[in-house]
Amino acid sequence: MAEFTSKQFRMPSLGADMDEGTVVEWLVKPGDTVARGDVVAVVDTAKAAVEVECFDSGVIEDILVQPGTTVPVGTPIATIGTVDGAKPKHTPPPRPEPAPPVSVPEPPAPPARPRPRVVGPLVRKLSAELGVDLTTVHGTGRGGAITRADVQRTARPLAEARPPGRGRVTPYARRLAKELGVDLTRVTGSAPDGVVRAGDVRAAKSEPVRAEPAPRTPVTPAVDRTEAMRQATAKLMARSKREIPHYYLSTTVDMSASMARLADINRDLPVERRVLPVALVLRACARAAVKVPQLNGSWTDERFESGAGVHLGMAVSLRGGGLVVPVIANATELGPVEMMDRVRDLVTRSRGGRLRGSELTGATMTVTNLGDRGVESVFGVIYPPQVALVGVGKVLDRPWAVGGLLGVRPVVTVTLSADHRASDGHTGARFLETVEKLLNTPEEP
Repeated sequence: MAEFTSKQFRMPSLGADMDEGTVVEWLVKPGDTVARGDVVAVVDTAKAAVEVECFDSGVIEDILVQPGTTVPVGTPIATIGTVDGAKPKHTPPPRPEPAPPVSVPEPPAPPARPRPRVVGPLVRKLSAELGVDLTTVHGTGRGGAITRADVQRTARPLAEARPPGRGRVTPYARRLAKELGVDLTRVTGSAPDGVVRAGDVRAAKSEPVRAEPAPRTPVTPAVDRTEAMRQATAKLMARSKREIPHYYLSTTVDMSASMARLADINRDLPVERRVLPVALVLRACARAAVKVPQLNGSWTDERFESGAGVHLGMAVSLRGGGLVVPVIANATELGPVEMMDRVRDLVTRSRGGRLRGSELTGATMTVTNLGDRGVESVFGVIYPPQVALVGVGKVLDRPWAVGGLLGVRPVVTVTLSADHRASDGHTGARFLETVEKLLNTPEEP
């Protein structure tokens, strides 16, 4: 039989500017089986509360860091037993061999309580939030597995039986209530199932609340978080300018062919999925990074390490202030429509505080787009340990000479900030030249 191995699950690094994190909530408990990629915890950083995924499959053995505790990056916060044929720590020991029959009859054992079939820790978490006993739920999923819809359907009659003001609260509503100082005992859910959601908390914000001293919570208030984000960004950017010898290049690109391609793509799409020019620019940058790999990677241990694939960091400004950089993984594999869908999804979840930890790490190059703010060109600061940052301005109509004739063309200014330790101006110029060629000949999705 194979040995049972325990592995440490550590506080992850969710960016070069993260030194520590606070465990806000565990979505699993000892004894739960998890798979690689399952969301197991929520961690609060200086920038946002982030859902953290598990990097190993196995059984949760111990929770080492309780909610509300702040620990440095790399600190073990849980242990996971890998499932390789042996029994985990929390599994009951095997029953002893049955004794030989005796003349005195033994009373029949009580029937074992059926074990529900559950798909992932998120279903278990939802059942706990809604107060649903999983042994009473009829699973409609594959093989009788219990789905989120099964739990929600079972919870409806329970919600109707609860007295007003004592309903359940979604995790985001609870976090928002702490940030806004809203007393949840005074909030009644407006939804048919009685669940208190973020909208109920915002509506209750204007109601008078008695000021009472409250214990410190793991989630940073909105004002403090904004200041913490600015401090984290300032620290990282100061490090970047202090350690990285930047050089800067720019080029102006004729976008006529790209804008014509966008018109063709958008003709058959609904308005909400309309593709914007930034999607084509992101694709061009990703494909150019393949052709000029010296700009796609990181500077570590005094040498350049080329990235395994092209994973674009995308700078996103938050409404309350601050900046996050989610990652578009495997950007070269996305067509224009898929790229635009990914951009919208990441921006929406960034501003709603619903990013996963894996979406904040692993970028091999960053793109910052300020065209939507009317900026014509932007020369950014490199996000260490990366070695390049591309800036994109607004698409503008400008006088443009083609074949000796002067006309008006849509153009965009694309800039490059690069690390002189990893490349030189000639390499950077080749990158921008490649971006321009790709934008002048946009390929089919």
